[in-house]
Amino acid sequence: MIPAERLRTAYRTARAALLAERVPEGHWVGELSTSALSTATAVMALHLVNPFTHRELIDAGRKWLAEHQNADGGWGDTVKSFSNISTTMLCRAAFKLAGEKEYPETVQRVEEYLSRNAGALPTARAAAIRARYGKDHTFSVPILMTCAVAKLVPWDEVPRLPFELACLPQSWYRFAKLPVVSYALPALIAIGQCIHHHRRSQNPIRNTVRRLARGLSLKVLRRIQPTSGGYLEATPLTSFVVMALSSIRRRRAAAEQQVIDEGVRFLVASVRPDGSWPIDTNLATWVTTLSVNALATAGDLEALDTKEQILAWLLKQQYKERHPYTGADPGGWAWTDLPGGVPDCDDTPGALIALAHLDPKSDPQAVLSGLRWVLRLQNGDGGAPTFCRGWGTLPFDRSGADLTAHSVRSLASWYRVWGAGPPPIEHLRHRLKDLEFPLSGLFWDVARRNPRFVRYLKKQQRSDGSWLPLWFGNQHAPDDINPVYGTARVLAAYRDLELKDAPECRRGIEFLLSVQNADGGWGGAKGCPSSVEETALAVEVLLDLADGDAVQKGVAWLAEAVESDRFRDASPIGFYFAKLWYFEKLYPIIFTVAALGRAVKITSPAPAAESA
Repeated sequence: MIPAERLRTAYRTARAALLAERVPEGHWVGELSTSALSTATAVMALHLVNPFTHRELIDAGRKWLAEHQNADGGWGDTVKSFSNISTTMLCRAAFKLAGEKEYPETVQRVEEYLSRNAGALPTARAAAIRARYGKDHTFSVPILMTCAVAKLVPWDEVPRLPFELACLPQSWYRFAKLPVVSYALPALIAIGQCIHHHRRSQNPIRNTVRRLARGLSLKVLRRIQPTSGGYLEATPLTSFVVMALSSIRRRRAAAEQQVIDEGVRFLVASVRPDGSWPIDTNLATWVTTLSVNALATAGDLEALDTKEQILAWLLKQQYKERHPYTGADPGGWAWTDLPGGVPDCDDTPGALIALAHLDPKSDPQAVLSGLRWVLRLQNGDGGAPTFCRGWGTLPFDRSGADLTAHSVRSLASWYRVWGAGPPPIEHLRHRLKDLEFPLSGLFWDVARRNPRFVRYLKKQQRSDGSWLPLWFGNQHAPDDINPVYGTARVLAAYRDLELKDAPECRRGIEFLLSVQNADGGWGGAKGCPSSVEETALAVEVLLDLADGDAVQKGVAWLAEAVESDRFRDASPIGFYFAKLWYFEKLYPIIFTVAALGRAVKITSPAPAAESA
């Protein structure tokens, strides 16, 4: 065990760093990593719209790409990411489409990378992209469409997308077996139309249906476009939509032109000073709830002098109307405070837990609406999906162990607040009378005993005791998975439900201890380099579930990271979607505050706020 004063000093340093990152309004916004993929797609979208009007941005983007090419000739999704075939093909297409004469060495190196890793022939490169994503067309088809527009692959290598299905009533989407995940509806419409324009079907009936569906689907595309112009606030998705529609040379309907114009406005507004684009605008709601919950874990919310501001801001971010994009019911939270966000089952539980910490007397209507939202999203297998219930088995539409655990924790947090008082329970019985859940002691019984939750988590545990997450990975691990993140998040649910003696919980603890590195830290899996994020996540949960020197070695590793200022070093552990990596500036700081703060609280007789 490290000296108490050293521990408190390290915690104070990390806490000060986190509090200093707040914006004037009192909450956090964070900073997402710059992305080669985003930069390449934005460059191409602007070029196709008007290469003369946007010449300065296009040139700056190409220059940034050339300066950030990896040593092997490829590009990764972030400046810290390994090269991959998808991002590299998109960067190659950007130079091909927007101009490559000024960058002969860059082009030569990328061609050598592609030939080594995918083959020299266009068909081989297209096959490599399809192989990376399998049956999920969410990202493979946009990449292949982009490469076809740049004349790097033939159009017959690009699978068609049934954009006409977007004309169906929204409630039918989950029965239509769409080849893309729920959040990719804009890509389905715009890219589907682009492919149909360049590669007509041999079936005349299908061609007729798609011709008739073009106008209506474009109206859907325009209707779901947020006021910022950016779908999901994401540069890649917005760029793909703009590219697809701009590549079709025809007299455009008003809705189509508006989609393009608004998308371009978003791209121009979101470029960074160095000529690059981020993967998304921000994760303001997500990093704010993570920060609040980290300080609460440390027992140090008194250090947060903007609690009232954050509480009001957080309540304001709750969706009060049915979401036009996914059709999500009111009551959820998205990852951002910007109009392109979509409510999901990671940010909503995070917000609910934060509300319980900030003010147990928070607006009960808002809390009940949020809990109802979480419960109604539960899939038939007992787990929680990301956006939409029952859409399918593609990534991020299927249930996830980490999402399910987070949902359970949100129920447990409000059980602790309301479990002893009859008025909230009566109110809850009235509000949730249409749900298929027992309402006697709802939070505890559903979260702890209902087999729809518990059996799902048990079933998802792997033979080595680990659980896998949906939205986080590790590029050093086999298949890019991150069992350390997933296991830590699920074990937090077992801890909160007071089920730490459950057999699956004990196996999860044994797994985390078994993959600890010799230096005391954790990576995403056994043998992966230790990172601040994974070490902090493992330490935070193990402090409450395990004893011994191993956990204290992890605490010491984190303390040394703070002392050397390495605790600010963010790692690419996030999956934005379809294996698209990102890192967030605040993740390592937030997770370190939670872990070291918890260690202070457990080892010090005084509350963290006093001892710090």
